[in-house]
Amino acid sequence: MTTPVFLAVLAGALMHASWNALVKVGLDRLLSMSLIQGACGVLALASVAFVPLPVAAAWPWLAVSTVLHIGYNVFLVRAYRVGDLGQVYPIARGCAPLLVTLIGVFALAEHPTWLGYLGIGVLILGIFCMAFRGGRHQRLGRASLVNALLTSVFIAGYTLADGSGARANGDVASYVIWLFLLDGFGMLAVLVALRGVGALSQLARHWPIGLVGGALSLGAYGITIWAMTQAPIALVAALRETSVLFAIAIGIVWLKEPLRRERILAGGLILGGVILTHWG
Repeated sequence: MTTPVFLAVLAGALMHASWNALVKVGLDRLLSMSLIQGACGVLALASVAFVPLPVAAAWPWLAVSTVLHIGYNVFLVRAYRVGDLGQVYPIARGCAPLLVTLIGVFALAEHPTWLGYLGIGVLILGIFCMAFRGGRHQRLGRASLVNALLTSVFIAGYTLADGSGARANGDVASYVIWLFLLDGFGMLAVLVALRGVGALSQLARHWPIGLVGGALSLGAYGITIWAMTQAPIALVAALRETSVLFAIAIGIVWLKEPLRRERILAGGLILGGVILTHWG
């Protein structure tokens, strides 16, 4: 992985952790997620005239990814209802690189170097240490754990779909804009189905936060999709999970979540994994 790609993915990781923090402290979780993803859809709609239509080969990937993104949004909301950001976020993100690596090796014939594999393994170990020993409660509750694990399945699915879709499309910007257009308005449709049309008026009152979160979300994942066209998907997926470190910092400073010795150790493992992944 080249240095520009490495640094870009780290920047995207910071942006991703930031918009997840907005979900945790905003409206109720479903409204917050719908607000941010709906704002992504509006931003994408404003940009769609400036990018070409995706090619025919990209549309099946876009359709699959849209469904997976909506599933991810719903289950992440469920996990955040009962768990700390500093625990739910690491485990939801931590399982995904392992799944992506396994599928990438066997289905896409992508093989990182041995340093890359080692870096992925160390990253995942650090993330799990962070998840299980670092929140207000020493262990994650069963409901949070199940929803976080299901969230990670959706993450792995849409990561592989979008990596393949962006490569098939050739134009990364076109793929990203159309993905967020479909995902954003799809999430608003889910909100209306669950809460009724009146829920949209609640979102309108918080549009400044929505635009900030939407811009962060769009930028973070746009960088990730571009990086997956420049480097093996498994390496990008693993490195992206350094957002866990940023989420921990945000949780401690902003959400007043506790800092334990276990978090310091896990942070060191994650940092070591980052360094190994860069050289892999």
